[in-house]
Amino acid sequence: MAAITGPVVTAPIDPLASASGFSPAARTGTEMSTLPAGFPPELKEKMAWTGSDFPEPSRYVHVLVENEVAEIKAAVKSYKALGQDGDLIEPQNFPLPTLGPKLEEMSRDIHHGKGFGVVRGLNPADFDVEDLTLLYLGIQCYIAEQRGRQDKRGNMLVHIVADNSTKQAADHHRHSTKSITFHNEEAGDIVSWLTRSTAATGGKCIIASAYTIYNVLAASRPDLIRTLARSDWPFALPKFQCKPVLFFQDGKLIMNFGRAALLGNEAHPRPSHLPSLTLRQIEALDAIEAIAQATQMEIQTQAGDMHFINNLAILHRREGFVNGEAPAEKRHLVRMRLRSSKHGWSIPEDLKLEWEEAFNKNGVRHWHLEPMPAFYFPLRIQPN
Repeated sequence: MAAITGPVVTAPIDPLASASGFSPAARTGTEMSTLPAGFPPELKEKMAWTGSDFPEPSRYVHVLVENEVAEIKAAVKSYKALGQDGDLIEPQNFPLPTLGPKLEEMSRDIHHGKGFGVVRGLNPADFDVEDLTLLYLGIQCYIAEQRGRQDKRGNMLVHIVADNSTKQAADHHRHSTKSITFHNEEAGDIVSWLTRSTAATGGKCIIASAYTIYNVLAASRPDLIRTLARSDWPFALPKFQCKPVLFFQDGKLIMNFGRAALLGNEAHPRPSHLPSLTLRQIEALDAIEAIAQATQMEIQTQAGDMHFINNLAILHRREGFVNGEAPAEKRHLVRMRLRSSKHGWSIPEDLKLEWEEAFNKNGVRHWHLEPMPAFYFPLRIQPN
């Protein structure tokens, strides 16, 4: 199915002037309208794109052909014969002689090219949940082999499904059916998800380039770049920490953006004792959101799709959705956070603690193949 691109700027500033009060002209009495030291006037990289740059899905989707699907099935069968735990999958024990080099090229493109890619062509109905998870881990290990925890419970697989069992669950972005705003995940060089099933309507994946956002702001509002690069942003999630939203390190732009962590939302009300954002900081957040929406790209996800997105340089969000009655019409994503020892970027000091907690080898790791309640007894139906 063809991708549906969002509104694209031809003259990047024009559609932004009325969005959220964002003006492309630096305001009277603002701080110096120069960029912070070390920040370039423009990022001339493949990572700086708009939705119109990808009129055809073939530019970012690898559609598996028959022999590649057969190769994946054979790799799952041979891996199961080893009798190893699923989290030990790596290219050496999950051989994909034809597909593997293509996935490695996709990894290079995600880290050093446009920043995203999709693998398509598997039907989840053809696999039981164990094999579907194994092939997901087997494919992703060619993109990035390190897998990270996603919360303090040590969950490695996060199931994104609608849940209205409680108001708190229904308000949480993982379980809500509402649209959500652009953001990066708190940790992980790459955010990846397998789509087990799609909603009856809606739920498209929408992405935007932080590099493009930077270029628009650097050309029109360098004062907001200075604001975003300061270390006085009072993040509340996953814990309170003051740090920048924007970094430029080792020639790479890194964005650490999330409105909920800075403003709170229904699921995560901001504690009243924490500092509030300044008007300038709110203006900068609104500017990011406005530019992202003006340059975004929409991807019509299909069941079986595996998305891989550079979490340091690409923002993502989803549109609202409505589930159907049939199981195949209920949206179910399985998300993971990844890092590549070969292609991984150097992480700014202000972000290292989150990365270390996610990717260090010590501590508990839970691999729940199906959604679990918030509180559960770790009992097993089958013996070890």
